[in-house]
Amino acid sequence: MNSSALGAASLLLLIPAIAAAQDTKPRPEDTEQWSPAVQVVLPGKFEASPPPSDAIVLFDGTALDHWQSVEDDSPARWTVADGAMTVVKQAGNIQTRQSFGSYQLHLEYRIPAGITGTGQARGNSGLFLASTGKGDKGYELQIVDSYQNNTYVNGQAGSIYKQYPPLANPVRKPGEWQSIDVVWNKPAFAADGTVERPASVTAFINGVLVQDQAVLRGETVYIGQPSYTVYDRAPIKLQAHGDPSTPISFRNIWVREIPDLDH
Repeated sequence: MNSSALGAASLLLLIPAIAAAQDTKPRPEDTEQWSPAVQVVLPGKFEASPPPSDAIVLFDGTALDHWQSVEDDSPARWTVADGAMTVVKQAGNIQTRQSFGSYQLHLEYRIPAGITGTGQARGNSGLFLASTGKGDKGYELQIVDSYQNNTYVNGQAGSIYKQYPPLANPVRKPGEWQSIDVVWNKPAFAADGTVERPASVTAFINGVLVQDQAVLRGETVYIGQPSYTVYDRAPIKLQAHGDPSTPISFRNIWVREIPDLDH
């Protein structure tokens, strides 16, 4: 067999191996969980929650002084009107100017009435409990319209995105204000960077428990498996998701720092 024929034969032998390697490349779908379905729970009457006396008010409905762009630390460029701030997608994610360790957080959000789209392309945003870098780096509690909107359960509202589905689906229909309350216990790291204590989160949507001391496997990732990177204190981030649906709004955001679990 001449060298040209030998090369062609070798290439033919390699094609199945190349195809197999491409088939095993990680995909977003690999970490989607679609069952069992999350139980729908009808929440009680909405009541606004005023900040406690020791809270740091991150947004009182008037200005974005406590927020900045994630990408360049410039002033946050989302819009403020009628006591709410609304995502401006082209302005990107925003995060608090102040960094936090462990804390209690309250915020209220509204999916626009008449929103269109399906699945993850419907009122998508996210509350990053610790923003550890630019873009979507950090630990995400998912915000998305889950009112009669089917998507993977570890990506619906109240999920620890791509890690834990919510324990219930208590969301209201679009156009109504909804509340999120979170207790965030930050991770602890040894001097060599190994995880001594993983992060954990308890969360409520509209007063209904959706995460009960969930122990995180690491930071949120869209493709692949979560892992930890060392940090001590970090800002809180809100996501300007790039889906084509109408952007969502937030109001009444406050935080209370709490002792770390090892104190």
